[in-house]
Amino acid sequence: MNKLEGFYQLQSLGIPVVPWRQFTDQENLDSSMLWTIRVAVGQGDDMNLPRAVGVTAETAMEVGRLLLNRYGDTGLVVYYPYFIALKSGTLEIAAEATIIEAVKDDLWNLTTDGSRDVTVVVDRHTGHITFYGKSDFLKSNEIEQLVACARKVRTRLKDYIYVHSSVLLEWSYAVNTDVQHRPIGEVYLVFYECRTIKA
Repeated sequence: MNKLEGFYQLQSLGIPVVPWRQFTDQENLDSSMLWTIRVAVGQGDDMNLPRAVGVTAETAMEVGRLLLNRYGDTGLVVYYPYFIALKSGTLEIAAEATIIEAVKDDLWNLTTDGSRDVTVVVDRHTGHITFYGKSDFLKSNEIEQLVACARKVRTRLKDYIYVHSSVLLEWSYAVNTDVQHRPIGEVYLVFYECRTIKA
């Protein structure tokens, strides 16, 4: 499963996902908000593809046009409202366990810098939880919510899990923001990437 398949797969899982839409260059983006615009390709290397994160509506439109010109025939350009990540991480659903890795703020702190506040391993059969790192970093209701999402993914993608070893999702506990980076509204869980990991 590549990024493009992952975008579509996320929508079918019954978990909270970013409200992405396909960019067509006909959008009228709200200038009071910040935006994220990304690309996913159907074939070939889909890691480290260009994107613009937390940019104005005007910049998002400019970047969107560039991405559409470059990738429009081979992939999908998507956009969604930018959010401020308070906690982020990965959720790995493997045959025998669910593994949550979490870090303060943005996921890049984990994926790029290698920082990690906690790893939580939940045994699939017994429900036993093992913590590595700061056991109080995630609240119990946050762990419960992530594990509940993992159960849904496990049910819907069981063939991927047993054939490819595991499914990995990226998530954040986030809050919306205005164009001045001021938080708006309540904190919510959101998933924004899904892919398979081969054994």
